[in-house]
Amino acid sequence: MLRFAADENFNGAIIRGLLRAAPGLDVVTIQAAGLTGASDPNVLEWAAAAGRLLLTHDVRTMPVHVKARVEAGLPMPGVIEVSATLPIGRAIEEILMLAEASEEREWTNQIVRIPL
Repeated sequence: MLRFAADENFNGAIIRGLLRAAPGLDVVTIQAAGLTGASDPNVLEWAAAAGRLLLTHDVRTMPVHVKARVEAGLPMPGVIEVSATLPIGRAIEEILMLAEASEEREWTNQIVRIPL
């Protein structure tokens, strides 16, 4: 199953719902990783080093930094952009579907937007 990192401003209710629905899901928050206040490039660097897909609501600046990493040939394990207006239950369902139906290698250098 995929391993996730939740961006600093990612909705905590979604994280809690994911863990209730799938207690074995591996999700680490950026805060728990000691990266509170870190820049997007630093968060992406940490996620790449940790082999974690990043869950984020940041559709404005994060894609710019993802593109820069990919163009520079730096490792990029993948990003899932979750619309901040998506109902929590639907966000949970779609993230779980992706977690169960895909493999880590499929996400390299990819950004996927939810809702699908």
